Amino acid sequence: MLRIHFTNHDLQNIRLVREPDPLWELVCSMCRLQTRQGPLEFGHWRQSVRERIQQDAPLNHAVQPLKTLIPSFGYIPDFLTPPVTGADLSAGLELVRATPRRRLASELTQLAGSRPVPSWAASLGRPGCGALSSLAQALGVYFGALLAPSWSHVRTVVGNDVGIRTQALLDGGTQALLNGLRPLARWNSPVLEVDYPVERDLHLGGRGLTLVPSYFCWRRPTALADPGLPPVLVYPVAKNPLDLPCTTEDGLVRLLGRSRAAVLVEVVRRSGRTTSEVAAAVGLALPSVSYQIGVLRDGGLVASHRDGKYVLHTATPLGRQLLAVAPWDEAGVVSTPGGPGSFRR
Repeated sequence: MLRIHFTNHDLQNIRLVREPDPLWELVCSMCRLQTRQGPLEFGHWRQSVRERIQQDAPLNHAVQPLKTLIPSFGYIPDFLTPPVTGADLSAGLELVRATPRRRLASELTQLAGSRPVPSWAASLGRPGCGALSSLAQALGVYFGALLAPSWSHVRTVVGNDVGIRTQALLDGGTQALLNGLRPLARWNSPVLEVDYPVERDLHLGGRGLTLVPSYFCWRRPTALADPGLPPVLVYPVAKNPLDLPCTTEDGLVRLLGRSRAAVLVEVVRRSGRTTSEVAAAVGLALPSVSYQIGVLRDGGLVASHRDGKYVLHTATPLGRQLLAVAPWDEAGVVSTPGGPGSFRR
């Protein structure tokens, strides 16, 4: 568990990044590429990327050093994900190129403590050899070939998450924003308890916290290893798979019925919702929503688990694939063909 300790000043300095960060997405996607995690969400992307790498020798040449520095688990050097500025990839790559030599040596030494590091990596901090510029170029090649084609989709999904969390902030303030991170994290004032693979404490000490929504982040949030760097928490957004055909709105309603389709849409759009939250969002009575969730759960489309006094509902991979996702209009509404009304996300 990662315990993030807030002061009153930190609570006044929480920042939510509005766009996906290119280098965080790059690092997280490299982790997904080297595993079988998220077969529904990333399976098609992973297969197409691997085929592309095999067929494109320059791309393969660019990817190999990245695999060395970005393992699928364990320590990843922080210099690969410089401070999130909201700028484009080129600005982030310039920050990578400008990494101080002392910091490079320290982080590469830490990496070498967990896995073998080839000799070329040691030259990254050597002045005049150009290794760091070559690494930045490899990062750019990877992004351009393997992430840029899907970037519009990634931006849309991240934007949906930002919209939900911004509304929570407007409606309920900072506490509602932090509470909205369930089940990834639990706000137990003044500590945010984050699902994390190791036991760790991070004291913000008045520096605030930057929340970074990420498409390629998977299962649990991640953070920088060095507690002295500006604090960042990268968390996975609810996502529909890359490159899967969408279920048509008409087909979904005909298959499930209007009320049940509305409930499934709402659960897919925001994981970890209570029955009452779903009922309020779709405009149906609480007993009706409870019944519909039970039917969806029995059909393997929704999973429910208890978190303290709450029972939270999330869509299963099958539920997300079935929806994947029905079309939305500009107001975030799916209209129901043949019915008198509509339901909202």
